Amino acid sequence: MEYERRERRGGYGRREGRGFGPRFPPKPVEIGKEYDVEIAETSRRGEGIARIKGLVCFIPNTKPGDHVKIRVTRISRRFCEAEVVGKGEAKAEAETEETAGEAEEARETEETAEGETETE
Repeated sequence: MEYERRERRGGYGRREGRGFGPRFPPKPVEIGKEYDVEIAETSRRGEGIARIKGLVCFIPNTKPGDHVKIRVTRISRRFCEAEVVGKGEAKAEAETEETAGEAEEARETEETAEGETETE
């Protein structure tokens, strides 16, 4: 009985064209760029966890529910690390306060105009 000898490539069942392990897609973040994120959970080490387009980001000194502006400091294969730059919600609150202030001024102007119309 003759056995045909197979040529082995890659060893241990690796397929052709795969190279060394699985390929990781390009990351949706860049080192040094700033992003507004919401902290979703806490890691085992106590850091906040946010996701940017599916990529996990670890942010120290944050807790779930925080809206913060972060700067990416390190990118790994499956995650990135970032530092807090500022509060992401502060801008939204400032804009809301300005809008609320403008709305109050508009109401006061309308009330004054109505009062003048009634007295005439």
